Amino acid sequence: MRLFKRYAPSMIAKHISRLFKGRIYIYGIGKFEFDNGKLIIPEKAERRHFKTVKEVNQEIMRLRCAYA
Repeated sequence: MRLFKRYAPSMIAKHISRLFKGRIYIYGIGKFEFDNGKLIIPEKAERRHFKTVKEVNQEIMRLRCAYA
């Protein structure tokens, strides 16, 4: 499990795209799991979780398009 002390979507997206499967924890937001190179919405998600997942997954897609 990787701990992120601050929310930086680009840094989180790079981590997820390298490992493809695992868990992360973002201080102030909560814990997440990712699989197949995408962040997954946690159970009992709140509005901030949905926003975080959307932003990070968009950043992952941006990274993939840059390398394609």
